[in-house]
Amino acid sequence: MITRSALIYLSRHEGLKDFAARFRLFKKLTTRFVAGENIDEAVAAIRELNAEGCSASFDHLNESVANPAEAEAEVREYLEILARIHETGINSNVSIKLTQFGLELDPELAYTNARTVVADAACRGTFVRVDMEASTVTQQTIDIFKRLRAEFELNDVGIVLQSYLRRTYSDAEELVKLPARIRICKGAYNEPPEVAFPEKSDTDENYVRVIQLLLSSGTYHGIATHDPKMIEATIDFANRNGIAKDAFEFQMLYGVRRDLQRQLAKDGYNMRVYVPYGKHWYPYFMRRLAERPANVWFVLKNLLKG
Repeated sequence: MITRSALIYLSRHEGLKDFAARFRLFKKLTTRFVAGENIDEAVAAIRELNAEGCSASFDHLNESVANPAEAEAEVREYLEILARIHETGINSNVSIKLTQFGLELDPELAYTNARTVVADAACRGTFVRVDMEASTVTQQTIDIFKRLRAEFELNDVGIVLQSYLRRTYSDAEELVKLPARIRICKGAYNEPPEVAFPEKSDTDENYVRVIQLLLSSGTYHGIATHDPKMIEATIDFANRNGIAKDAFEFQMLYGVRRDLQRQLAKDGYNMRVYVPYGKHWYPYFMRRLAERPANVWFVLKNLLKG
Protein backbone atom coordinates (compact mmCIF):
# COMPACT_ATOMS: atom_id res chain seq x y z
CA MET A 1 0.00 0.00 0.00
CA ILE A 2 1.29 3.46 -0.87
CA THR A 3 2.45 5.32 2.23
CA ARG A 4 1.48 8.74 3.53
CA SER A 5 5.11 9.90 3.49
CA ALA A 6 5.42 8.95 -0.18
CA LEU A 7 2.32 10.94 -1.07
CA ILE A 8 3.53 13.96 0.90
CA TYR A 9 6.88 13.76 -0.88
CA LEU A 10 5.10 13.76 -4.24
CA SER A 11 2.86 16.66 -3.20
CA ARG A 12 5.93 18.86 -2.64
CA HIS A 13 7.21 18.34 -6.16
CA GLU A 14 4.74 20.09 -8.40
CA GLY A 15 7.26 19.70 -11.21
CA LEU A 16 6.09 16.08 -11.32
CA LYS A 17 2.61 17.23 -12.33
CA ASP A 18 3.25 17.13 -16.07
CA PHE A 19 4.96 13.77 -15.77
CA ALA A 20 2.16 12.26 -13.68
CA ALA A 21 -0.52 13.71 -15.96
CA ARG A 22 0.86 11.64 -18.83
CA PHE A 23 -0.55 8.54 -17.18
CA ARG A 24 -4.09 7.93 -18.30
CA LEU A 25 -5.44 6.79 -14.91
CA PHE A 26 -3.87 9.71 -13.01
CA LYS A 27 -5.28 12.19 -15.51
CA LYS A 28 -8.68 10.53 -15.29
CA LEU A 29 -8.61 10.79 -11.52
CA THR A 30 -7.70 14.47 -11.43
CA THR A 31 -10.20 15.52 -14.09
CA ARG A 32 -12.83 13.54 -12.24
CA PHE A 33 -12.27 15.29 -8.91
CA VAL A 34 -10.96 18.73 -10.01
CA ALA A 35 -13.11 20.86 -12.32
CA GLY A 36 -10.21 22.41 -14.23
CA GLU A 37 -7.55 25.09 -13.95
CA ASN A 38 -9.60 28.23 -14.60
CA ILE A 39 -12.94 29.86 -13.80
CA ASP A 40 -14.41 29.10 -17.23
CA GLU A 41 -13.93 25.37 -16.72
CA ALA A 42 -15.42 25.56 -13.23
CA VAL A 43 -18.43 27.53 -14.52
CA ALA A 44 -19.02 24.85 -17.18
CA ALA A 45 -18.90 22.13 -14.52
CA ILE A 46 -21.34 24.03 -12.32
CA ARG A 47 -23.76 24.49 -15.22
CA GLU A 48 -23.84 20.71 -15.60
CA LEU A 49 -24.48 20.27 -11.88
CA ASN A 50 -27.27 22.84 -11.97
CA ALA A 51 -28.86 20.96 -14.86
CA GLU A 52 -28.94 17.88 -12.62
CA GLY A 53 -30.71 19.78 -9.85
CA CYS A 54 -27.62 20.44 -7.73
CA SER A 55 -26.28 23.75 -6.49
CA ALA A 56 -22.53 24.33 -6.11
CA SER A 57 -19.79 26.08 -4.22
CA PHE A 58 -16.66 27.46 -5.89
CA ASP A 59 -13.39 26.41 -4.24
CA HIS A 60 -10.23 27.96 -5.69
CA LEU A 61 -7.25 25.72 -4.99
CA ASN A 62 -4.36 27.37 -3.18
CA GLU A 63 -4.60 26.54 0.48
CA SER A 64 -1.66 28.57 1.74
CA VAL A 65 0.26 31.58 0.52
CA ALA A 66 3.86 32.68 1.00
CA ASN A 67 3.43 36.47 1.14
CA PRO A 68 0.78 39.23 1.26
CA ALA A 69 0.89 39.70 -2.52
CA GLU A 70 -0.18 36.09 -3.06
CA ALA A 71 -2.99 36.57 -0.54
CA GLU A 72 -4.15 39.67 -2.43
CA ALA A 73 -4.15 37.65 -5.64
CA GLU A 74 -6.51 35.16 -3.97
CA VAL A 75 -8.84 38.00 -3.03
CA ARG A 76 -8.90 39.19 -6.65
CA GLU A 77 -9.65 35.66 -7.81
CA TYR A 78 -12.62 35.40 -5.49
CA LEU A 79 -13.94 38.81 -6.49
CA GLU A 80 -13.81 37.58 -10.09
CA ILE A 81 -15.64 34.40 -9.07
CA LEU A 82 -18.39 36.46 -7.43
CA ALA A 83 -18.70 38.62 -10.53
CA ARG A 84 -18.98 35.53 -12.74
CA ILE A 85 -21.67 34.00 -10.53
CA HIS A 86 -23.63 37.25 -10.86
CA GLU A 87 -23.07 37.54 -14.62
CA THR A 88 -23.85 33.93 -15.52
CA GLY A 89 -26.69 33.34 -13.09
CA ILE A 90 -25.35 29.93 -12.05
CA ASN A 91 -26.57 28.51 -8.74
CA SER A 92 -23.42 28.66 -6.63
CA ASN A 93 -21.91 30.19 -3.55
CA VAL A 94 -18.21 30.31 -2.62
CA SER A 95 -15.94 28.54 -0.16
CA ILE A 96 -12.79 30.18 1.19
CA LYS A 97 -9.85 28.96 3.27
CA LEU A 98 -8.28 31.55 5.54
CA THR A 99 -4.76 30.26 4.84
CA GLN A 100 -5.38 31.41 1.27
CA PHE A 101 -5.87 34.90 2.61
CA GLY A 102 -2.74 34.97 4.76
CA LEU A 103 -3.76 33.37 8.07
CA GLU A 104 -0.31 31.83 8.57
CA LEU A 105 1.31 35.20 7.82
CA ASP A 106 -0.92 37.44 9.94
CA PRO A 107 -4.43 36.66 11.25
CA GLU A 108 -5.41 40.30 10.86
CA LEU A 109 -4.44 40.19 7.19
CA ALA A 110 -6.58 37.09 6.76
CA TYR A 111 -9.53 38.78 8.43
CA THR A 112 -9.19 41.91 6.28
CA ASN A 113 -8.97 39.88 3.07
CA ALA A 114 -11.87 37.62 4.03
CA ARG A 115 -13.97 40.65 4.94
CA THR A 116 -13.36 42.14 1.48
CA VAL A 117 -14.73 38.99 -0.15
CA VAL A 118 -17.70 38.63 2.23
CA ALA A 119 -18.63 42.31 1.77
CA ASP A 120 -18.63 41.97 -2.02
CA ALA A 121 -20.60 38.72 -1.82
CA ALA A 122 -23.17 40.25 0.52
CA CYS A 123 -23.79 43.06 -1.95
CA ARG A 124 -24.45 40.44 -4.63
CA GLY A 125 -26.59 38.21 -2.42
CA THR A 126 -24.05 35.38 -2.47
CA PHE A 127 -23.19 33.26 0.56
CA VAL A 128 -19.56 32.69 1.65
CA ARG A 129 -18.51 29.60 3.58
CA VAL A 130 -15.35 29.87 5.69
CA ASP A 131 -13.76 26.43 5.44
CA MET A 132 -12.07 24.65 8.32
CA GLU A 133 -8.49 23.42 8.00
CA ALA A 134 -6.00 21.71 10.31
CA SER A 135 -6.58 21.85 14.08
CA THR A 136 -3.64 24.24 14.49
CA VAL A 137 -5.83 27.01 13.04
CA THR A 138 -9.26 25.92 14.29
CA GLN A 139 -9.57 28.55 17.01
CA GLN A 140 -8.21 31.33 14.79
CA THR A 141 -10.69 30.35 12.09
CA ILE A 142 -13.60 30.43 14.53
CA ASP A 143 -12.46 33.77 15.97
CA ILE A 144 -12.27 35.38 12.53
CA PHE A 145 -15.63 33.91 11.56
CA LYS A 146 -17.22 35.38 14.69
CA ARG A 147 -15.89 38.81 13.75
CA LEU A 148 -17.36 38.44 10.27
CA ARG A 149 -20.67 37.14 11.58
CA ALA A 150 -20.91 40.14 13.93
CA GLU A 151 -20.69 42.44 10.91
CA PHE A 152 -22.74 40.49 8.37
CA GLU A 153 -26.05 38.67 8.24
CA LEU A 154 -26.79 34.99 8.82
CA ASN A 155 -27.10 34.31 5.09
CA ASP A 156 -23.92 36.20 4.20
CA VAL A 157 -21.28 34.04 5.86
CA GLY A 158 -21.04 30.58 7.47
CA ILE A 159 -18.43 28.19 8.81
CA VAL A 160 -17.37 24.53 8.74
CA LEU A 161 -16.88 22.14 11.68
CA GLN A 162 -15.23 18.71 11.62
CA SER A 163 -16.74 15.85 13.62
CA TYR A 164 -13.43 14.06 14.19
CA LEU A 165 -12.22 16.86 16.45
CA ARG A 166 -13.00 16.31 20.12
CA ARG A 167 -13.93 19.98 20.58
CA THR A 168 -16.50 20.12 17.77
CA TYR A 169 -19.74 19.44 19.63
CA SER A 170 -18.96 22.25 22.10
CA ASP A 171 -18.08 24.54 19.21
CA ALA A 172 -21.37 23.68 17.50
CA GLU A 173 -23.35 24.38 20.68
CA GLU A 174 -21.73 27.81 20.92
CA LEU A 175 -22.07 28.73 17.25
CA VAL A 176 -25.74 27.80 16.82
CA LYS A 177 -26.53 30.40 19.48
CA LEU A 178 -25.19 33.26 17.32
CA PRO A 179 -26.89 31.89 15.17
CA ALA A 180 -24.57 30.64 12.44
CA ARG A 181 -24.95 28.49 9.35
CA ILE A 182 -22.68 25.49 9.84
CA ARG A 183 -21.38 22.85 7.48
CA ILE A 184 -20.55 19.65 9.34
CA CYS A 185 -18.07 17.23 7.77
CA LYS A 186 -15.98 14.41 9.23
CA GLY A 187 -12.56 15.97 8.54
CA ALA A 188 -9.57 14.54 6.72
CA TYR A 189 -6.42 16.09 8.18
CA ASN A 190 -3.89 13.96 10.02
CA GLU A 191 -4.45 14.91 13.67
CA PRO A 192 -3.02 13.57 16.95
CA PRO A 193 -5.33 11.42 19.13
CA GLU A 194 -5.50 14.02 21.88
CA VAL A 195 -7.11 16.39 19.37
CA ALA A 196 -9.16 14.07 17.15
CA PHE A 197 -10.92 10.75 17.59
CA PRO A 198 -8.62 8.02 16.24
CA GLU A 199 -11.52 5.61 15.71
CA LYS A 200 -13.99 6.05 12.86
CA SER A 201 -16.85 4.85 15.07
CA ASP A 202 -16.27 7.74 17.49
CA THR A 203 -16.09 10.24 14.64
CA ASP A 204 -19.35 8.88 13.25
CA GLU A 205 -21.05 9.01 16.64
CA ASN A 206 -19.99 12.63 17.10
CA TYR A 207 -21.14 13.44 13.55
CA VAL A 208 -24.63 12.15 14.31
CA ARG A 209 -24.76 14.13 17.58
CA VAL A 210 -23.82 17.32 15.74
CA ILE A 211 -26.32 16.60 12.95
CA GLN A 212 -29.11 16.32 15.49
CA LEU A 213 -28.05 19.54 17.18
CA LEU A 214 -27.92 21.41 13.88
CA LEU A 215 -31.21 20.12 12.50
CA SER A 216 -32.94 20.99 15.77
CA SER A 217 -31.65 24.56 15.75
CA GLY A 218 -34.04 25.92 13.12
CA THR A 219 -31.14 27.35 11.06
CA TYR A 220 -30.27 26.19 7.54
CA HIS A 221 -27.15 24.00 7.74
CA GLY A 222 -25.07 21.83 5.41
CA ILE A 223 -24.66 18.10 6.05
CA ALA A 224 -21.45 17.22 4.19
CA THR A 225 -20.89 13.50 3.79
CA HIS A 226 -20.55 10.70 1.25
CA ASP A 227 -21.30 8.08 3.89
CA PRO A 228 -24.68 6.38 3.26
CA LYS A 229 -25.02 5.66 7.00
CA MET A 230 -24.68 9.34 7.87
CA ILE A 231 -27.12 10.30 5.13
CA GLU A 232 -29.60 7.71 6.42
CA ALA A 233 -29.17 9.01 9.98
CA THR A 234 -29.86 12.56 8.80
CA ILE A 235 -32.98 11.63 6.84
CA ASP A 236 -34.28 9.44 9.68
CA PHE A 237 -33.86 12.18 12.29
CA ALA A 238 -35.46 14.77 10.01
CA ASN A 239 -38.44 12.53 9.28
CA ARG A 240 -38.98 11.63 12.94
CA ASN A 241 -38.90 15.28 13.97
CA GLY A 242 -40.95 16.77 11.15
CA ILE A 243 -38.01 18.66 9.63
CA ALA A 244 -38.71 19.56 6.01
CA LYS A 245 -36.41 18.49 3.18
CA ASP A 246 -35.69 22.12 2.30
CA ALA A 247 -34.69 23.02 5.89
CA PHE A 248 -31.11 21.81 5.28
CA GLU A 249 -28.87 20.64 2.46
CA PHE A 250 -26.59 17.71 1.75
CA GLN A 251 -23.11 18.53 0.46
CA MET A 252 -20.56 16.42 -1.39
CA LEU A 253 -17.30 16.87 -3.26
CA TYR A 254 -17.14 17.21 -7.02
CA GLY A 255 -16.86 13.82 -8.68
CA VAL A 256 -17.53 11.76 -5.55
CA ARG A 257 -20.65 9.59 -5.57
CA ARG A 258 -22.25 11.41 -8.47
CA ASP A 259 -24.95 8.75 -8.54
CA LEU A 260 -25.87 9.53 -4.95
CA GLN A 261 -25.80 13.27 -5.61
CA ARG A 262 -28.28 12.90 -8.43
CA GLN A 263 -30.51 10.57 -6.41
CA LEU A 264 -30.73 12.90 -3.43
CA ALA A 265 -31.59 15.81 -5.71
CA LYS A 266 -34.21 13.66 -7.45
CA ASP A 267 -35.67 12.74 -4.05
CA GLY A 268 -36.23 16.42 -3.31
CA TYR A 269 -33.31 17.19 -1.04
CA ASN A 270 -31.15 20.25 -1.53
CA MET A 271 -27.81 18.99 -2.83
CA ARG A 272 -24.70 21.19 -3.03
CA VAL A 273 -21.46 20.10 -4.69
CA TYR A 274 -18.09 21.63 -3.81
CA VAL A 275 -16.26 22.38 -7.06
CA PRO A 276 -12.47 22.80 -6.71
CA TYR A 277 -10.46 24.30 -9.55
CA GLY A 278 -7.14 26.03 -10.11
CA LYS A 279 -3.57 25.63 -11.29
CA HIS A 280 -2.54 24.24 -7.90
CA TRP A 281 -4.60 21.09 -8.39
CA TYR A 282 -1.59 18.77 -8.21
CA PRO A 283 -0.44 19.52 -4.63
CA TYR A 284 -4.09 19.76 -3.57
CA PHE A 285 -4.89 16.35 -5.03
CA MET A 286 -1.81 14.66 -3.63
CA ARG A 287 -2.24 16.20 -0.18
CA ARG A 288 -5.83 15.01 -0.05
CA LEU A 289 -4.57 11.51 -0.70
CA ALA A 290 -1.72 11.95 1.80
CA GLU A 291 -4.05 13.00 4.61
CA ARG A 292 -5.47 9.49 4.50
CA PRO A 293 -3.73 7.03 2.17
CA ALA A 294 -6.92 4.95 2.18
CA ASN A 295 -8.32 7.75 -0.02
CA VAL A 296 -6.28 6.29 -2.88
CA TRP A 297 -8.55 3.28 -2.88
CA PHE A 298 -11.60 5.42 -2.12
CA VAL A 299 -11.20 7.51 -5.27
CA LEU A 300 -10.46 4.43 -7.35
CA LYS A 301 -13.68 2.81 -6.14
CA ASN A 302 -15.61 5.99 -6.91
CA LEU A 303 -14.49 5.87 -10.51
CA LEU A 304 -16.51 2.68 -10.80
CA LYS A 305 -19.59 3.93 -8.95
CA GLY A 306 -20.49 6.68 -11.40
